[in-house]
Amino acid sequence: MYKKGIHQYRQVGIRDQIATADPHKITQLLMQSALENLAIAKGCIERKDLANKAKPIAKATAIISSLRSTLDHEAGGEISRNLDDLYSFMLEHLSEASVTNDPQQIADVIEILLPIKSAWDNIPESAKQEAYNQRNAV
Repeated sequence: MYKKGIHQYRQVGIRDQIATADPHKITQLLMQSALENLAIAKGCIERKDLANKAKPIAKATAIISSLRSTLDHEAGGEISRNLDDLYSFMLEHLSEASVTNDPQQIADVIEILLPIKSAWDNIPESAKQEAYNQRNAV
């Protein structure tokens, strides 16, 4: 019961953050959630708890697919194309991990996603504001 209460509290906290977040913050939250689910899935595979690996892999896959679908190839140019390739690679690895139960496949995805999230986290406020202004001007 205690764990259920904590889970519900966290869900409300996340919903509150999303309800008031700008697109940059939402992307940060999505990447963080993907990383958390990847860690859970990797742990499940390493512990041979294969029955519980599917849900976190599915969640991480859905998040990465969502991140990929929001890429603006016109405005993003080469960076957007590179991210698309990386997201595609991650999705392939997650599919493979789901079939083969290879935790290294998930570790590879984490290794790729961490620096992307770190770069996203370090975008200066002025650059975020400029991007919002350009988007709203269109």
